[in-house]
Amino acid sequence: MTITTATGTAIVEAHDVHKTYRSAGAAVHALRGVSLTVPRGEMVSVMGPSGCGKTTLLNTLAGLDEIDSGSIRIEGQEIQALSDHAKTDYRARRMGFVFQFYNLLPVLTAVENVEMPLLLSGISIREARRRALAALDQVHLGEWAKHRPAQLSGGQRQRVTVARALVNNPAIVWADEPTGDLDSANANEVMTLIQELNAQNAQTFIIVTHDEQIGARCHRTIHMRDGQIENETSHRPFIPPAAEPLA
Repeated sequence: MTITTATGTAIVEAHDVHKTYRSAGAAVHALRGVSLTVPRGEMVSVMGPSGCGKTTLLNTLAGLDEIDSGSIRIEGQEIQALSDHAKTDYRARRMGFVFQFYNLLPVLTAVENVEMPLLLSGISIREARRRALAALDQVHLGEWAKHRPAQLSGGQRQRVTVARALVNNPAIVWADEPTGDLDSANANEVMTLIQELNAQNAQTFIIVTHDEQIGARCHRTIHMRDGQIENETSHRPFIPPAAEPLA
């Protein structure tokens, strides 16, 4: 099934994407001809049973995994045509990532965790600290900047992860089960934050989740089964942003 949306400028365009994993002589067809379009500024959830290809789809769209055939364009750039170095650079400049487990370094403070991607990409120490503090303010954690992960709640740690994903002002944020390790109250807090950031910054969010309540808070849900897109559900109107996202 092909999922397209005619409204707004496309930031994600995938056409007939196939991906097969091979293990112990067996072939696992993770993606079987997936096609979809996501306009800039939309929040999209991807749902389906375990093993249906949700995470594989996210990883291939983001250029983390190679595809066997088909094409993927992000902001008009054909991802598979880029060298490994160019893909890494593009992700650092234009993408953010949020995962189920926070992947925060326990010996670093919140602000040090957030500024690390900037320092690794060559941003000056002063500018990286300025941007990291601004990102923490965006997620309402400015006063917790000097606290280490062990001193923060689960919801606060995930907000630090969101701040780290946003510190480079990405055009698109990929999130794989971002609330999967949180209780319902903290999950609600994180999703409210993501909705606010989507509305304020016109950033695109593609969220893999098993939680129907999380999926329903996006503009639409793409349902997958057996490596294919089965159908989609619209939850709320999507109004394309008037301006480009922050760069």
